Amino acid sequence: MPAPQGAGVVQHRGVLDHGAATEGGSQPEKLEPRRKRRATKTTSRKRSPKTTPDKRAYVCSVRLNDIEKQQLADAAAAARTSLPAFLARAGLAAARNPESAAASIAGERELIAEVFAARRHLGQVGNNVNQIARAINLGDRPADAQLDAVLNAVRRATERVQAATDKLLESR
Repeated sequence: MPAPQGAGVVQHRGVLDHGAATEGGSQPEKLEPRRKRRATKTTSRKRSPKTTPDKRAYVCSVRLNDIEKQQLADAAAAARTSLPAFLARAGLAAARNPESAAASIAGERELIAEVFAARRHLGQVGNNVNQIARAINLGDRPADAQLDAVLNAVRRATERVQAATDKLLESR
């Protein structure tokens, strides 16, 4: 119970009460406030561990200059993922479509080599077209499947040359 005449220490179930015992009386010494805990990432998420077949066990080392690392770090941040996870996902996406990936990740030297390879391919396809034209001029009628195959090869070859040329022009 508080002292009737002035401020005193009040005990409440065995614990000291540091508040004022009476109005206008003396105040007990101020206690230092507790330190606040550092805020942890609120965006972290809990996830179950990967199963053994899905778990990544291999480590690949990559050398980058400062500009390349910064560009990849910015892209990873935009994708809201870590840099290693971003590299793995980008590499796997490129591996799923190697033809378009080759043109998109190649340097200028590789692009020039691709232009020459596509030009050779287009020459081979052109040779096939010439053989079909010769056969038609001699009175033979090639099968529709053969014509379709050659025309599809012409389309693919011209798309390959166009893609390589576009990439080469973009890089300059």
